[in-house]
Amino acid sequence: MSDAPNTGSNAVSDTRPTRLRDALRQARIEAADRTGVVVDLRDAEVARLEILNEALDPLFAQVPEQIDLFDRGVSQGETPRLWIDVVAHVLMGRDKRIYRFVQDSRFGRIVLAESHDVAVIVDAVTDYVARRMIEREHALVATPMAEPVAIDKPRRSGFWIFALGFVVGVAALFGLALFATLRNF
Repeated sequence: MSDAPNTGSNAVSDTRPTRLRDALRQARIEAADRTGVVVDLRDAEVARLEILNEALDPLFAQVPEQIDLFDRGVSQGETPRLWIDVVAHVLMGRDKRIYRFVQDSRFGRIVLAESHDVAVIVDAVTDYVARRMIEREHALVATPMAEPVAIDKPRRSGFWIFALGFVVGVAALFGLALFATLRNF
């Protein structure tokens, strides 16, 4: 009789680790699949941003070399981005098929354009680049400040300042000596 409960508990203990082991194995497989899907999605985002980057090549070929406002490139961080300049970039929307062209400002992020179509984003980036180049021209053409007018002050001789300082110093020492002698009496 004592064998039956032991056999039952042994059967349960033998069954559960096998099931737990199988469950852990299955969970690891599912986690690996999800990780693979996330990596595939990130690779797809980067590939879409590379396609947009190549579509922007003719635009940036027309930008004069002396204008160094734009630093275009794809960053492959947690959220891949195609940077246009320091404050504007393109990233993929939540569905990973929509391009979102945004600009960071002191008031937050502003969405400049959003579309599934590469041509629409290229047009938005073209408009943005043109506006930035015009802003640069206005900043460089700013009215120059007037030259300060130098007024020639009459040069004073340093001798009189020295003489005044000497007289004041002698008077101060004489006063200190007089004070010290009167205090001793």
